[in-house]
Amino acid sequence: MERTAILFDYWRSSASYRVRIALNLLSIPIEYRPVNLLTGDHRSAVYLDQNPQGLLPTLEIDGKRLTQSLAIIEYLHATTPGSKLLPDSIDGQYRIRQLSDAIAMEIHPVCNLSVAQRVVDLTGGGDEVRVDWMRHFISKGLGAFERLLGADEGPFCFGNQPTMADCCLIPQLYNAERWGVDTSGFRRIGEAANAANAMNAFVDAHPDAVGAPPAD
Repeated sequence: MERTAILFDYWRSSASYRVRIALNLLSIPIEYRPVNLLTGDHRSAVYLDQNPQGLLPTLEIDGKRLTQSLAIIEYLHATTPGSKLLPDSIDGQYRIRQLSDAIAMEIHPVCNLSVAQRVVDLTGGGDEVRVDWMRHFISKGLGAFERLLGADEGPFCFGNQPTMADCCLIPQLYNAERWGVDTSGFRRIGEAANAANAMNAFVDAHPDAVGAPPAD
């Protein structure tokens, strides 16, 4: 019986983007339910009943309702025969979690739009404060990620096939481009990005492919 995923997401949400990539890599069809962050849909009573944190994404699959992008990806890996989102070895699994957390737990939280807005509110600054904040922490975080990748063989973050780490990296690079962060000096990151962006699973998950929700 074919599995279908119902994904409550926002097109530019990094966490949603990660899960879209993972679902595509596992060839699981997606039914989208857009939740517009800009109009506050994630704070509605209906959505909070689905996800009490009011965060994206929420995934409905296998009769379950799942939240938190990395936990979702690990669930999909564990329940999909043949999945390679995590390696078989304990050392390999540690490595993928290390790389994934370096983005999802270090760069992403401090660069969340709500955090940046709070900084603007506290400082009384304008958009230039927001941009400077984003560029500083994204650049710093990706620089550390590049060093973590080191001289490991690619072309992906870990070997010759995409894993959960690549599901995290590509959305973060999308955000880097949005905020004008120069990533040209990151050789290994660039190599992994080129390998990923040659695959339909990544291309089809891109925000431009999914599209913005219609205006109300």
